[in-house]
Amino acid sequence: MTLPKKPRSALRTTVADVTEGFFAITHNSFAILGLGLAFSAIALTTQPELRANTEEQLHQWLQARKDAATPTEVAEPEVASITPDLSAVERTTVANPKSLSREQAAVAYWLSKKYRVAPEPLAAMVNEAYEQGRQHKLDPTLILAVVAIESRFNPYAQSHMGAQGLMQVMTRVHTEKYDHFGGSLAAFDPVSNIRVGVSILKEYIRRSGSIEGGLKYYVGAANLPTDGGYAAKVLAEHQRIRQVAGRAAPAKKPALQAKAPAIVPAVKQADDTQTAGLQNAASSF
Repeated sequence: MTLPKKPRSALRTTVADVTEGFFAITHNSFAILGLGLAFSAIALTTQPELRANTEEQLHQWLQARKDAATPTEVAEPEVASITPDLSAVERTTVANPKSLSREQAAVAYWLSKKYRVAPEPLAAMVNEAYEQGRQHKLDPTLILAVVAIESRFNPYAQSHMGAQGLMQVMTRVHTEKYDHFGGSLAAFDPVSNIRVGVSILKEYIRRSGSIEGGLKYYVGAANLPTDGGYAAKVLAEHQRIRQVAGRAAPAKKPALQAKAPAIVPAVKQADDTQTAGLQNAASSF
């Protein structure tokens, strides 16, 4: 089916008019837009304040669009600044276990594992115990056993009676001994505490005449019938540490007899000896 010529001509004319009008409107719109941009450029050029305000608003608009497109991130908490102190390492009481002798290193690593103390500070304690043992002629493993039972190698330990530090020295009783180390607060310095504690232990052993007696003095039970098993605990730990160090077991002194043997006259001893000799000679025949 085809349209008549007149309607077809009318439709063509209408389309042509609409198209012409559309282009005319678009042309005029672009012309107006171009004039507006030109006037805006002139205004921005001649008025710096207006240009600055316009640039600031444009920047804020672009920043807002950028922030909206960027995923929100959780703000990290501010970290407090740390004041550097390069001399801090000099205040620590530590040593490298690898710098010790094989015996001392073995003891340090074993004690570190058993008492859950870092090997570096324990190495310093072991080294000091061996040095004090050499000076005072005491077995260093005995010194370490006392430290183990007294404080478990905690240099800041304190008992309800006021004993302090590694060897639990009664600071208020032995205050004058800490004067050599700058005052009683040195009780919490591992090296100072070991030196004071060893000097006290050595004196108690000398006074009592034995290690067991010295330990009884050390625990404050010198005038008591028993030390509550303290000496036995220290000596048991002493034996374990000696084994780790590869040292032989300490020689045991023969037990004292309850009664002294009867005194036999020299003449009777000679007679008895002579008689025994004759009996042996007779039996040989």
